[in-house]
Amino acid sequence: MRRAWILALGLLAAAACGERKELSLAEQGSRIYAANCTICHNPEPGCDGVDGPALAGSPHELIEARVMRAEYPPGYTPKRPTRRMRPLPYLKPHIEALAAYLGGLEAEAHSQ
Repeated sequence: MRRAWILALGLLAAAACGERKELSLAEQGSRIYAANCTICHNPEPGCDGVDGPALAGSPHELIEARVMRAEYPPGYTPKRPTRRMRPLPYLKPHIEALAAYLGGLEAEAHSQ
C-alpha cells in the first residue's frame, strides 16, 4: 500500500510541475519500472539484477502473471529457479505500460 501512495504522489508531482506532456505508454512503463522493479531487477532492463533476471523483451502474459500472482504462465521456463517475487497487485493498472516498455526493449536485450 505504501508503494501505491508513493507512486501516486510521484505521478501527481510530475503532472503538477512545468508543462504537461502526454507520456507514451512505453514512457509511462519506464517510470513504473524505475519506481517499482529496480529494487530487485537491474535499472537497465537488459541486464540481470541482484535478485531478478533481465526483463527486456518480456511478453505481456509473463508480466501480468508475475506482477499479479507471482506465477509463471503455462509452459514458461523461468530464467532463475527462485520464487522470491511476491504479487504486486497495486500495479494492475500499469501492466499495459510495463509491457509496452519492456516488450519494446526486445532487440536491445538480444544485442547485449
